[in-house]
Formats: sequence, structure tokens, C-alpha cells
Amino acid sequence: MKQFLEVGRLVNTHGIKGEMKLEMWCDGIEYLKQLKTLYLDDKGQSPLSVVSVRPQKNHALISFKEITSADDAEYYKNKVLYCDRGDAKIEDGANYIQDLIGCYVVNAETDEEYGRVADVVNYGASDILEIESGGKRRLVPMIPDIVKEINTEYQVIRIIPMKGLFNED
Repeated sequence: MKQFLEVGRLVNTHGIKGEMKLEMWCDGIEYLKQLKTLYLDDKGQSPLSVVSVRPQKNHALISFKEITSADDAEYYKNKVLYCDRGDAKIEDGANYIQDLIGCYVVNAETDEEYGRVADVVNYGASDILEIESGGKRRLVPMIPDIVKEINTEYQVIRIIPMKGLFNED
């Protein structure tokens, strides 16, 4: 499992004191508010100290101790920010998308393997697993009727597929 996870991308400056607009890739503003340090790399070697986080429409406005002017902030535009998974709390039963990618997807009843998770997307109703196998991609909604078990430690997701999803008939 990756220790440092993407939380979003700094898309623009905001004001003259170094505040920046963050395109959030995490669950939202409450998740961000629990973080005191974010990183400019996925190894935790370039930390930024969070001073404040506040919502603005579907983005976050964030300020850092190290960025104190609009000129400073210009340098950070389009940079991806990471958090240390140990710094954040998530709900029981919740998983980081990063941990789902690469998991094998198998039939919960027969152990038939359907492929591996290539991505997790969300178009509004629920998260959707994008499963890749043999050059084909299939979409599987992450709803309780279908997804029966997620075990990121063993990298396996057990499902009961919707009729016709994996058979070509």
C-alpha cells in the first residue's frame, strides 16, 4: 500500500496572501481539515504546513505557512498534493481508491476471476469499479447488492455480478 496518497491539485492562486485553490480528489473538505501537513511528492520529502482550509464551491481554498504571497503561490500552480495516510482518519469499512486499484475481482460464489481494478470512477450515483481483463474494460457499480467483500490486504474484491456483465452471450 502506498503511504502517500493524492488529495488534489493546486489549480490557481487566490488573493494576494498566497492562498490557493485546490481541486479536491479526496472525499471533501472535512477530510482535508484533519491534515496539518501536505506534501508535494509521493515520498513525503517536500512538506507544506497547512494553515487553513475552507470550501469554495466544489474546490477548497488552502493556505500554507511556506506560501505567503501571490508570487510565491504562482510556483505551486498545477502541483499535485499528497497526504500521509497515517495523518488521516477514514470511516470503518471505507477504502482509499489507491488501495482498490490493482485488486483482483472475483466471483464471490465460484472464485472465477474477472480481471483487475484499473480505476474507480464516480458519475454521481455510486463509485464504479473499472475492471480490465484481456484488453476489455467493464464497469461494475460498488453497491452492496454486487460488491460482497473488499480485502485490500490480499488485494481481492469479491462480487456477485449482474446478469450478463461478464458472459458474452
